[in-house]
Amino acid sequence: MKSAFVLVKCELGRLEEVANALMEIEGVSEVHSITGDHDLLVKLYAPSYEDFGDLIPDRVQKVPGIEHTVTMLAFRAFKPSA
Repeated sequence: MKSAFVLVKCELGRLEEVANALMEIEGVSEVHSITGDHDLLVKLYAPSYEDFGDLIPDRVQKVPGIEHTVTMLAFRAFKPSA
């Protein structure tokens, strides 16, 4: 499974509505409200990087209330030693 993170800028007053809609999308595993230039951080999983080519523009970016997104593909996850 491949993972990606999407930073989301929401229209004013629509953060909770956008977050709830994103959580309904298959492949979205977590949605966090954050500080900074963006409002939400979305963690997604897909079988391949090519699948993000459909998932992000066709599903995530079409959620009403989203102004702007920035996508980051994750190549490796690091875990603490046991």
